[in-house]
Amino acid sequence: MPDPERIWIIGASDGIGAALARRWAGAGARLILSARSEDALRALAAALGPEHQVLRVDVADRASLDAAARVIASRGPLDRIIHMAALYDPGSVAALDPESAMRIVAVNLMGSFHVAQVAPPLLREGGQLAFCGSVAGYFGLPQGQIYSATKAGVMNLAQSLRAELSGRIDVRLISPGFVDTRLTRRNDFRMPAMVTPEVAARAIVTGLDRRMFEIHFPRRLTSFVKLLSILPYWASLPLTARLVR
Repeated sequence: MPDPERIWIIGASDGIGAALARRWAGAGARLILSARSEDALRALAAALGPEHQVLRVDVADRASLDAAARVIASRGPLDRIIHMAALYDPGSVAALDPESAMRIVAVNLMGSFHVAQVAPPLLREGGQLAFCGSVAGYFGLPQGQIYSATKAGVMNLAQSLRAELSGRIDVRLISPGFVDTRLTRRNDFRMPAMVTPEVAARAIVTGLDRRMFEIHFPRRLTSFVKLLSILPYWASLPLTARLVR
């Protein structure tokens, strides 16, 4: 019987990350659960079972990520690292507080950069490293503001890593549409094709077990925005301007 998978989920305290933890734990994996909220992580670990480990991490703080990596490395290689941590502050570019914008960049973009440097040595040969982009990163949409810009950067970073680590690490990109979490509940606009965290987790786990680089869902939303991103600007920009009006 094969050994259970060892999986590090960063951003596991709620939402999609917690749903992934529940799904993989149910399949017998041994999890390392990380996020900034240690209390939420411990509650989740207690519900999942004593074989799972909690390591508090703030991905914007390189020292905390390095400290977690040293603990993980002492216990052997990982099979997967799934980076889901993110911040979101809805509103127009003009309305966003600059300090909030800097924090979003620090967590979403620089945090992903820190993970990109720290994670590969922790993985077994052929292990999997997954980053979470977003449908918001495909194209600049109204109300997307700095969050969308950081997710576009994360997607670009994952593409670069896919080439740089080819043959050694299996780099993947997760691009969710609207998922019912504490982040999206802050939106004051209609969110089409909304799915639950459990549906998102099922799509992600299924996709990561297949061969394609990007897992994006729900397709009825992501396929439309992908099409928007490949249109010439003379066609796409008037469409997005109509969303503002």
